Amino acid sequence: MSRFSFLKLGMCALLVSACAVEPAAPSDLMAVPVDLKIPVVTAGPPAPGARARCSLAAYAGTGVHHLVYLPVDWKPGRTYPVIVEYAGNGPHRSRFGDVSTGRVDGSSLGYGISGGEGFIWICAPYVAASGDRNERQWWGDRARTVTYLKTLVPDVCRRYGGDPAAVFVAGFSRGAIACNYIGLHDDEVATLWCGFICHSHYDGVRSWGYPADDRAAAAERLARLGDRPQWISHEGSVDATRSYLQAAMPDGRFTIRALPFSNHTDTWVLRNVPLRRELREWVRQVLRSRRR
Repeated sequence: MSRFSFLKLGMCALLVSACAVEPAAPSDLMAVPVDLKIPVVTAGPPAPGARARCSLAAYAGTGVHHLVYLPVDWKPGRTYPVIVEYAGNGPHRSRFGDVSTGRVDGSSLGYGISGGEGFIWICAPYVAASGDRNERQWWGDRARTVTYLKTLVPDVCRRYGGDPAAVFVAGFSRGAIACNYIGLHDDEVATLWCGFICHSHYDGVRSWGYPADDRAAAAERLARLGDRPQWISHEGSVDATRSYLQAAMPDGRFTIRALPFSNHTDTWVLRNVPLRRELREWVRQVLRSRRR
């Protein structure tokens, strides 16, 4: 056998070995086991490791409510960063079996990012037009939803030691749009946040048919962002969002990442996937930059 043949065989062996070491990642997220389980909702007051159903005083006796999770390491007198999260639309089930209920208890990002430690996690409601329940589809009464948020964040910070200078707003799908659509609705609510975590969709990229969803209105909201950072991720491709932001705010502090799964869900943060590790480090960097 010629020297060339030996080299050729050796190269083939190397290629086969490399393929054996680097198997293809599954395209279905559900093939990756979870390593975090979100606590069930409790009826009692917030407590370490518990996720409690609460309402603002103005909505006592109605179905309008939010959830407060205190980390397992929570102690009175200490301060903690806060993640305020908005849920996606519901009820929805994808072809992969991904479920979005549209309810406050259907969110995952805050728990997956924190692992249940070191962060207060709030799941905020969209207030229905009737004013007596949470809205599962889109925005309900947008003005009431924004007002609820303006009261909710300082109230939880005051009661449970949330750091007002270290509050993130996060959301999945409808909730990802809400980070800007609700979180940057006006100058007052826009001041609440140190960072934004938007998974799957983004305000202004496409029209959905509700009021002020056009690009001109979205640009007005985005202008309130200033130099604060945003994490933006999406299943499959982020090209549409990247192109939009390159035109809308080319100097913005955007970290844009594609999740290598086809699933439309926020439960990837409950799994030990590389993007979760990167998102957790991004959050730590934002917090470090706030302390300088």
